[in-house]
Amino acid sequence: MALDVASLRLCLVTDRGLARGRSVIDLALAAARGGATMVQLREKEATARAFVETARALKNALAPLGVLLAINDRLDVALAVDADGLHVGQSDLPVEDARRLLGPDRFIGLSVTEVEQALRPDARAADYLGVGPIYPQRTKGDAAAPLGIEGLRRIRGLTSKPIVAIGGLTPDNSAPALAAGADGLAVVSAIVAADDPEAATRRFAKLLAA
Repeated sequence: MALDVASLRLCLVTDRGLARGRSVIDLALAAARGGATMVQLREKEATARAFVETARALKNALAPLGVLLAINDRLDVALAVDADGLHVGQSDLPVEDARRLLGPDRFIGLSVTEVEQALRPDARAADYLGVGPIYPQRTKGDAAAPLGIEGLRRIRGLTSKPIVAIGGLTPDNSAPALAAGADGLAVVSAIVAADDPEAATRRFAKLLAA
């Protein structure tokens, strides 16, 4: 699909382990009120049934607000709930195969964790690239080494695809990523674990508006 870059400006990536007992739906709605343009639902431990139930409820909650829903990794869940898109990693289903199954009306994002991955067929087939981690972070135990701002800048020079920076981002350290060519920001802990997720999202939104 022709993905509007504005929809990628601020993506909340969910993480139950950081949510402090709060529901995914409540966190996503708080982020939406704060200015999030997309929510990526990441459920590493959930059963397929629980994942679908959460995804469907989240889609119903976000759709009236114009906030897109992307499903992390699980093509079957994305299809089951008619999500707006799918986000896959380097070890997941190849983008071209996912595209054939999803059809042309849903977007596909791809995680890029090394500069050379931006040159591979998967990256050319994706609608956008999630580039990172930019900074050291602790939300994924298997996270790659940080790319840093220079790695992001190098990837920007290799592709015309929209880039969403991710990894260790806060309102105080995200400006260099935008200056290096990121079209948007994907945020996990700085919103999910915040005392006030809506206010935390507003800080990112204010940075992006500037």
